[in-house]
Amino acid sequence: MQPVLFNKAETYEPEDGWRRVAMAGSDRFSFEWFEKPPGHTSPTHHHENEQVCLVTEGELTLVFESEAVTLGPYDSVLVESGEPHRAENTGEEPARGVDAFAPGRSFDFWLDRE
Repeated sequence: MQPVLFNKAETYEPEDGWRRVAMAGSDRFSFEWFEKPPGHTSPTHHHENEQVCLVTEGELTLVFESEAVTLGPYDSVLVESGEPHRAENTGEEPARGVDAFAPGRSFDFWLDRE
């Protein structure tokens, strides 16, 4: 057993107001809690990991090459391996949720990017 207490978990802000917290996981899968401020957009990116994004609060729009999907509380989307995408907080409140990755990815993914 390897518990991770939220208030003691590794955390960082890739950009001002965009917070990510490492939750329990392994090399086979990983979980990250996120908080994205209104109006924030992540850069378009892709990764080898499959990703499930689950929104718990607010509104988040995931933009893909040919379509976009807007998620509200308890909505989720699968992002396939290698699929270019970006996430935009299109709401007026912070968007919060959990990203799950398989296989697990390095928690410093956003720190190693330009």
